[in-house]
Amino acid sequence: MAEAYIVAATRTAGGRKGGRLREWHSADLAGAVLDELIARTGIDPNRVDDVLMGCVTQAGEQSSNIARNAILASSLPERVPGVSLDRQCGSSQQAMHFAAQAVMSGTMDVVIAAGVENMSRSPMGMAAMMPMKAGFGGPMSPKIHARYPDVQEFSQFVGAELIAAKHNQTKDQLDRFGFESHQRAIAATQAGAFKDEILVLEGKDAEGNVVAHDSDEGIRYNVSLEGMQGVKLLQEGGRLTAATSSQICDGASGVMIVSEKALKELGLTPIGRIHHMTVIGGDPIFMLETPLPATELALKRAGMKIDDIDLYEVNEAFASVPMAWLGAIGADPAKLNVNGGAIALGHPLGASGTKLMTTMLHALKARGGRYGLQTMCEGGGLANVTIVERLN
Repeated sequence: MAEAYIVAATRTAGGRKGGRLREWHSADLAGAVLDELIARTGIDPNRVDDVLMGCVTQAGEQSSNIARNAILASSLPERVPGVSLDRQCGSSQQAMHFAAQAVMSGTMDVVIAAGVENMSRSPMGMAAMMPMKAGFGGPMSPKIHARYPDVQEFSQFVGAELIAAKHNQTKDQLDRFGFESHQRAIAATQAGAFKDEILVLEGKDAEGNVVAHDSDEGIRYNVSLEGMQGVKLLQEGGRLTAATSSQICDGASGVMIVSEKALKELGLTPIGRIHHMTVIGGDPIFMLETPLPATELALKRAGMKIDDIDLYEVNEAFASVPMAWLGAIGADPAKLNVNGGAIALGHPLGASGTKLMTTMLHALKARGGRYGLQTMCEGGGLANVTIVERLN
């Protein structure tokens, strides 16, 4: 069977809400990642067949096909096409799947899968809320209401709490998981674990001075378990807080995927091979629990066991999700999000898929691991799973 190889992977450091990336237009932010992928591979940019870009809030500065606008804001030639994808939080992971499938089908040889979300400038929910406020309606149709008569809207916050209750997770356990995410992110940053994957950009500090945006802004270096335990609950009677939820984040990321033919013609060295891809839907009310059955299905289809996997990246949308995943899959906590997750590093929505893959490939190399598994909970009860083999 034809193979799909990753030859470059990069990401920006995560920017806090209103932080160092606050003045970056999303097209320019994503365009910088496209340029970096070309620079890292040294290929003729005319060889890029397509750019597939994940983005959730496709409104305002992220509207009108952000993928194409990112190309026009980069050094890529006008002949390179681009398309924007929305599979909610899994958007750029799905872009990666589509890129691999295009290469494996033989219809394309060099495809960039990327993602972008500047949540400071395009706030989460803006794409739905603005039309609703203008009287143009929202995503819940009459037939959806008829199918789910007791649901006014599908909510990730409700889903996260339902998962915590179903899996008997205590607030203390959730707080400790969030604290550990920060501890791992602090250790990774101080050890330089992210240095090779981060594209350094010019940012602005609080006073407006130009500074290097070279580290993830969301990490709280003075974090304490006691401090996290004192954060207000997201909802009365719940278990989750802002400290055990993913951080609003600005950022972009991307990977370049090529065919074996392109690998040889362009003299590229692969850093990874797409070993397996799965995507399924699940309960839209629980919403965020689908990574559990998706992982079970992916391992079955790949003929693998969880013990065959050296590292896993399970997006920390809320602490309850990876905690439930660990228990259901019987996975080793020591292999999960080893450099911290979205609770500490931020979750730039549409950019998180290729962001996690970038981090996982670099972490596999640092640890001498072979296989990595990535999964993402997604709005609407969806989940992608990607298994990658590190090659270099």
